[in-house]
Amino acid sequence: MPAQIPDIPKFYQKRFMPMRQARLFPLLLALLAPLSGLAETFERRLANGLRIIVKEDHRAPTVAHMVWYGAGSMDETNGRTGVAHVLEHMMFKGTPTAGAGEFSRRVAAAGGRDNAFTSRDYTAYFQQVPKQQLSEMMQLEADRMRHLTLDASEFVQELKVVMEERRLRTDDRPQSLLFEQLTAVAFQTHPYRVPIIGWMNDLENLTPADAREWYDRWYAPNNAYVVVVGDVDHQAVFQLAEQHYSVVEARQLPVRKPQDEPPQAGIRRLRVKAPAELPVLMMAYKAPVIRDVEHDVDPYALEMLAAVLAGHDAARFSKHLVRQQRLAVEATASYDSTARGPGIFYLYGSPSAGKTAAELEAGLRAEVADVQQHGVAADELTRAKAQLIAGEIYKLDSMFAQAMEIGQLESVGIPYALNRRILDKLQAVTAEQIQAVAVTYFRDQQLTVAELEPQALPQAPPQRSPSAARH
Repeated sequence: MPAQIPDIPKFYQKRFMPMRQARLFPLLLALLAPLSGLAETFERRLANGLRIIVKEDHRAPTVAHMVWYGAGSMDETNGRTGVAHVLEHMMFKGTPTAGAGEFSRRVAAAGGRDNAFTSRDYTAYFQQVPKQQLSEMMQLEADRMRHLTLDASEFVQELKVVMEERRLRTDDRPQSLLFEQLTAVAFQTHPYRVPIIGWMNDLENLTPADAREWYDRWYAPNNAYVVVVGDVDHQAVFQLAEQHYSVVEARQLPVRKPQDEPPQAGIRRLRVKAPAELPVLMMAYKAPVIRDVEHDVDPYALEMLAAVLAGHDAARFSKHLVRQQRLAVEATASYDSTARGPGIFYLYGSPSAGKTAAELEAGLRAEVADVQQHGVAADELTRAKAQLIAGEIYKLDSMFAQAMEIGQLESVGIPYALNRRILDKLQAVTAEQIQAVAVTYFRDQQLTVAELEPQALPQAPPQRSPSAARH
């Protein structure tokens, strides 16, 4: 079943790997030095515009094969929100030569796994299989790149699945609902304001023609790239790609117009009432993302600030707000420095029993103010950098993670070859730069605050006794 990337940031999954001892930083730094030599990456562009990116990793006889399309929910139009994700589901409904569900059945028969996901910036499909099955995976993906069957009855059924997915993941989850409303208020004009899964009213009115138009508009080899990571020879992969993908013709792509978000003129607040056990507070500050890997400074400093505030169990939020002050049952920060659109730095938490969302907001603000006024200590910064490097090292254990890294960088216009340069820039962040971004971007003029006001939880239906159940 296709798996949508959730709109809500991964507040519960810290970006940085836990690493308690900052004294490990020199060791990790030494380990990082030869990382680029562990696996080589090669690229070729086919005549139809499709790019093939291959990273050789010969530690296991498997391969990750991913197809990335340069279209996500931010490319949708009003009235048709959710169509990118709906089409992702329909991509598993077959072609004239491979019936509905056959794609996944053949992957499973090969001993592999497959899935797909939609984001604001892209849509991606992947298979992880024994290396001998790579040719078959390419053949299947090339087939549905151009010959997708969009049966009306299948569309109606899959649309019901997506609408139920929205109910389960957003409408019935107070925190997801709060985040959806926060995003819609923080962004006034940019398409990031729309949920990836779409508004329910739009889903109810989508048609097969909408999906077909989206497919014909964006699913072309010159709007896609293939990432292959695993126990392969890059020249052999290029030959397979030429054999299977070169038959798909390039098409004229739409011209994208700028969609800049206008400057925010003051603090915005909203409150959502929903059944829940605890209040929740979300604070969203407008922040830049990487546009020039070499010359940008602030996005790297913001990444490190997120790590200092909430990157590990001993970070400021956990130490001060959760354990010492007992102000919150959880408090964290989230920031992603890469995106096609504008960036947001999130502060998030749930107050402890007897505490209010207003008190938690004051506590979060106080932690940021402390950084603004006094900066960060050298050992804090060293620890944050140790977390980052540990994450880079452990990521190499997964071929899929390596493929994801390449694909996601490319999706936002950052060449994958600059990944190591990004890491170098993060390592070079200074305490002064962290203090500077805290002063520059954590202002009320750039802030949107959302509060979840808990309502009574619905009572569970009474359990029937075994005897009653028989009647």
